[in-house]
Amino acid sequence: MMTLVFQGEIHGMTEQQVQARTRRKPRSLAQELVTVLTERIRSGQLKRGDKLPTESQIMAEEGVSRTVVREAISRLQAAGQVETRHGIGTFVLDAPAGSGFRIDPATVVTLREVLAVLELRIALEIESAGLAAQRRDDQQLAGMRAALDEINESAAHASDAVSADFQFHLRIAQASGNHYFADIINHLGTSIIPRTRLNSARIAHDDQAHYMSRLRHEHEAIYEAIARRDSEGAKMAMRMHLSNSRERLRQAHEAAEAQGA
Repeated sequence: MMTLVFQGEIHGMTEQQVQARTRRKPRSLAQELVTVLTERIRSGQLKRGDKLPTESQIMAEEGVSRTVVREAISRLQAAGQVETRHGIGTFVLDAPAGSGFRIDPATVVTLREVLAVLELRIALEIESAGLAAQRRDDQQLAGMRAALDEINESAAHASDAVSADFQFHLRIAQASGNHYFADIINHLGTSIIPRTRLNSARIAHDDQAHYMSRLRHEHEAIYEAIARRDSEGAKMAMRMHLSNSRERLRQAHEAAEAQGA
């Protein structure tokens, strides 16, 4: 089994941290680092044109190996979030560059576009949930639970919990064992959550508390199926969750078009 933390990297880490790191796979650590760096970019801690910390700095800050750092940077490059200039460093890009599959999260602003993203999510996340039920480990399951608890806590205080909702879906994608699922979810970011762009409760003519309660039950059903390693149950619960969101928004879209006719 490959050792992830080398002698030069364990300085400053507790014994428990070292043991935890060495038990985890490079691909899992790389995806966690992608999530950390992506969030720094989205939050503005790393702005357009900023130079990323050096490999050595990231290794020291995050307690990971050089291999993990390079894999994470490679994924950020593939997502169009950074570019590496040889001999200079790696910089945050103004916008995704190059050809190939691209969805600009900034364009997901209308009801029609949100519906289109939901259709994409249905195609991706149903299979992702089924795989997560088969492949997840206890640590990944705990991450899903933590995200759900944050959603529930926010709902209890009448706040929106978009970030925690995104993390719940991202952690399922990561637990699938196929990093492409997580890469796409990461690229789209919180724009995959309809209420990031639209007041989903108002559009669905629903009370906010009732709307969030229904989402909580849908999320819990997904989690419980993954927890008991029920692949078909996880697929069914994810399909119901995303299909319900699509149907609520589709009906609102049709009503809006009828009013405008």
